[in-house]
Amino acid sequence: MSEKHPIEALMTTAMESIREMVDVNTVVGEAVEAKDGTVIIPVSKVACGFGAGGGEFSNATGEEGSKDAKDLPFGGGSGGGVSVRPVGFLVVSPGDIRFLSVDGNAVAERLIDKVPMVIDKIQSAFAQSTENKDKKASPTVDGEFAGS
Repeated sequence: MSEKHPIEALMTTAMESIREMVDVNTVVGEAVEAKDGTVIIPVSKVACGFGAGGGEFSNATGEEGSKDAKDLPFGGGSGGGVSVRPVGFLVVSPGDIRFLSVDGNAVAERLIDKVPMVIDKIQSAFAQSTENKDKKASPTVDGEFAGS
C-alpha cells in the first residue's frame, strides 16, 4: 500500500478544522424558549472557502531523485475561511410562525407576512358592510322598511 502524499495531509487537516467550526447548529442555531411558550430559532448564512497547494522540488544536489513521493522535497500550504452572517429569527408561538429578518430592507418579506392580516381586515369590512345593508333593508315592526 502506498503512502499518502503530503498535500493530502494538508487538505485533511484544513477540512477537519473547517468541519469543527461549521455544523448544522451554525446555520440553524439552538432554539430558545421564552416564558410565554414562544420558541425563537436563530438562522444564519454560512459561506466557506478553501485552498491548498504545494510543489515538489529537486533535492539539495540538484537531482530529482527517485519518483517515490517520500524521497522528493515537498513544500505546501493550505488555508480556509468561514463567514457566518445572521439572517433572521424563526419565531414559533402558539398558533403562529413568523420569520423576522435582521435585514432592515426586507420589505417584500414583511409584505408577505402582512398579507393574511390584510385579507382578514378586508373580509371583516365586507362582512360589516353586508350586515349594515341587511339592517337597512329589513322591515320594521309596523311592516315598513327601515330604509324608506
